[in-house]
Amino acid sequence: MRFKRFGASLLVTGLALLGAASPAMAHSELKSSDPARGASLATPPTQIKLTFSGPVTLADDNPIQITGPENASWTVGRAEVAGSVVTAPVKAVGPAGEYTLRYKVTFDDSHAASGSVKFNLSAPAAAPSPSSQASASGQAPASSAAPAQQAGETTPEVLVPSWVWIVLAVAVVAAGAVVALRFIRRK
Repeated sequence: MRFKRFGASLLVTGLALLGAASPAMAHSELKSSDPARGASLATPPTQIKLTFSGPVTLADDNPIQITGPENASWTVGRAEVAGSVVTAPVKAVGPAGEYTLRYKVTFDDSHAASGSVKFNLSAPAAAPSPSSQASASGQAPASSAAPAQQAGETTPEVLVPSWVWIVLAVAVVAAGAVVALRFIRRK
């Protein structure tokens, strides 16, 4: 009887801990993008827009990259941040196919995040002349041999939500308590 009450109180305590910790452990994330994840575009965009669930700052000097088939690399102009929205002008060049937009930001809670958005271009993007490309973006043309993915980059698809770790920790503690109580009862 005592064991059942202890197990029930442990379960209620674990659930209360999980309910209280989840909002505090929640991290901001990408809510939407333009181009959207999985979109199929007939013409390349001239600007990209990333909307996050909370305010962000740019993680470094090159926070946004767009790469595609045949080592195509779009020129991304200076990114601007307005609260939780990041926008940047882009100059597209490359064949039709799947493109990957990679981003790096830092959220107000000081955790850095990187991720990617894949979209398709159904027609090739014409290459702008090098002089107009450099003057429009305010920087030198990007190399077309950009790496497909930087080492150590994590995407939201591979991150495990923090609530999963909390549930797992509560389950391990509960299992340990059950084993300990059974061991004590047998003695």
